[in-house]
Amino acid sequence: MFWLIFWIVLYLFVIIYFTLKHVKVSDVEGYLVNNRKTRTLPLVFTTLATFVGGGTSIGLMAMGYESGFAGVGIGVAYVIGFFILSRFAGKINTTGALKSIYSLPGFLNKSYTIEQDVAHKRVFSSVVSGVNIFIFFFLLAAQFVGMASLLKFSFDIGFQSAAIISCLIVIFYTAFAGLSGVIITDTIQFIVIVLMIVLIFIPGIFIDTEGLQRLTGLPDKMLFGTYYGILFLIGLPLFLAPSVMVRMDIWQRMLAARDAKTARKVSIISGLGMLPFYIIFPLVGMTIRLVVADDILPRDVAYLFLARHSNAFILGFAVVGLLSALMSSGDSFLNLISISAIKDFVGWKKSKQEISKSLLQRNIRIASILFGLIALFMALVFPKIVDLMVVGLATIVIFVPVTFLALLRNDVHKYKTAALWSIITGFIVNLFFFTCGVLAPDQFEPKSSFIPAFMVSLLVLVGMIMFKKKRATIS
Repeated sequence: MFWLIFWIVLYLFVIIYFTLKHVKVSDVEGYLVNNRKTRTLPLVFTTLATFVGGGTSIGLMAMGYESGFAGVGIGVAYVIGFFILSRFAGKINTTGALKSIYSLPGFLNKSYTIEQDVAHKRVFSSVVSGVNIFIFFFLLAAQFVGMASLLKFSFDIGFQSAAIISCLIVIFYTAFAGLSGVIITDTIQFIVIVLMIVLIFIPGIFIDTEGLQRLTGLPDKMLFGTYYGILFLIGLPLFLAPSVMVRMDIWQRMLAARDAKTARKVSIISGLGMLPFYIIFPLVGMTIRLVVADDILPRDVAYLFLARHSNAFILGFAVVGLLSALMSSGDSFLNLISISAIKDFVGWKKSKQEISKSLLQRNIRIASILFGLIALFMALVFPKIVDLMVVGLATIVIFVPVTFLALLRNDVHKYKTAALWSIITGFIVNLFFFTCGVLAPDQFEPKSSFIPAFMVSLLVLVGMIMFKKKRATIS
């Protein structure tokens, strides 16, 4: 307990020091996109910290325990996705600076709406921002579940109490620091994660699996990544890969880059840099499956592995490292949905005049508190970290068709109705198939719900555009 408290105090001291030194809370550009001046290395660190940070790392360990190498397929899909992103990263960065765009919903709102059509503008901004916020509630709740699991074991407290403490920590830091603070903590936390991988996870895996030889004792469907079915595995590179293009956290980082060249470089480096993590973390879960005889909750895999391979000094460092990584992802997600809620519901503004920067910042902080509490409720009601993570990541794909169209063409506002229905139908289909999968898992794997959702979104968008063009030709 002494060393755990020691590392927590040291971590808090470092975070408070860097936050007070570097974060300018009065600067709204800094709060939202770090003044659009972020260099390559910190941007790579904050991107990787979000993609391989706490919730994802613990989620992938839990996924490895549950399904084996299925998680590696997600990593491969993301590598492909980041290379797709590199094609558009420069344009995202340039367009954001020219049009004062702070997020993906902001870009879609400005692309598909016009001032004259107030009714459509209200509905479209509500759907785009609302669905994005819904998605990131799942991802934020996954961070709270992961943090609660670590705190529960470390301090011998109940899961609910641990979840509440986790929520309050993330809310406080996010409301105070904004993206500038997020980037600072992400840089520190990514370095900590790398140290943990080198010093604890890799040696522990090789010891417990006798140089990976014992892995052959696992079922074939875990080794081949087919635990969730072939459809899930095939769907990852085809449909999940493009979702990198429509993640709000990625857009925020591309918009924060100091220029288009930096944005492109960051996307390539981040894509290549994340794959090793998506191999090692599932291996941790598979290792626990081999060495622990009793059935355990998947969310508890991370702590059990760390406790198995650490003394008190190292365990304290590792637990705080994972907690900080969870906070890193949590504050990123909370920051994103708060910005989207306040900044991107453009159709409901009563005045064309922008609100003051101080009022905007205050509203975003209030939203951070409210949304943090909602995500806490989700974590308490549905504390399944794998499902929370996968649902959040997969639902994003419904924005792929409309985003690609807006990036490729400048006149997409004429397809505003098609874009709206593409998002709505995709969201409904994803929710329907996920619900059916949860209620009848033998009939459909809920984690594959993103595949029919993507197909419907694409078909609705293309079909309505072709119908519009045909009507125009006939007229």
